[in-house]
Amino acid sequence: MTDLAPLRSVSELRAHGVRVLELAHVPTPEADAELLLAHVLGLSRGQVQAKAVTGSGVDPDELLAYLEAVERRAAREPLQHITGVAPFRSLELAVGPGVFVPRPETEFVAQLAIDALQAVASPVPVAVDLGTGSGALALALATEVPHARVAAVENSPRAFIWAKENARRIGADNLRLVFADLAEALPELDGTVDVLVSNPPYIPDDAIPRDPEVRLHDPAVALYGGPDGLDVVRALSRRALALLRPGGALVIEHGELQGAELRALLEADGWRAAATHRDLLGRDRATTALR
Repeated sequence: MTDLAPLRSVSELRAHGVRVLELAHVPTPEADAELLLAHVLGLSRGQVQAKAVTGSGVDPDELLAYLEAVERRAAREPLQHITGVAPFRSLELAVGPGVFVPRPETEFVAQLAIDALQAVASPVPVAVDLGTGSGALALALATEVPHARVAAVENSPRAFIWAKENARRIGADNLRLVFADLAEALPELDGTVDVLVSNPPYIPDDAIPRDPEVRLHDPAVALYGGPDGLDVVRALSRRALALLRPGGALVIEHGELQGAELRALLEADGWRAAATHRDLLGRDRATTALR
């Protein structure tokens, strides 16, 4: 049983959290311990670090709330499920059970789509996000390219609720959410879309993720894409060919070993200029092509 007596200051709580998370093999124990403290105390991470240096104390309710949060994280519940939010570029997205937690590497994918959208000559460019999940990609496009019109499609009822909540919180008037299957979505936009982006499920069915946070908490429908991981991408390619105008840009996130296979798939479907792009860690992360 944890001895609560010594845990009276922010510094002591931080040190306790780091020890517990290290023993649980959490990949980033220092960051997670500080972010959980920030969540419990209603502070920023920087403010937590400052209070740890100055010896600030905590009250009994904050102590118990923090210990509970640390135990949940040590059990490998995602940090974002505990805090209820996930940062994504300039946004703070609400997330929880039933929706894929957006990852930092997807911010790179968003940048590719934003660059393509900003390069469109039309005064009101049109973008589509197929399989939007929490709304991360669509909301990044809508807020960072405010003169664009963005449509986001999701077919999971639980994920769609999170996307609606994020759209409400962020207040992007140029975003339209649609509940539909991506293989049949938005027929009214056929031939008019300038940029289509997607982070589809792309993990092969037998490639079970190592991280418990992913394996146990991310919804399977957002992870697995058939025997080779590309079943949804095949449907996505066909639908995107109909939605995009000639010269329109496609941006797809994928696994680091799927670039060559995905390019071959797109080229066989008739896409032009297929190219795979590496993220900041040097891993193949996204493939782009032109209609």
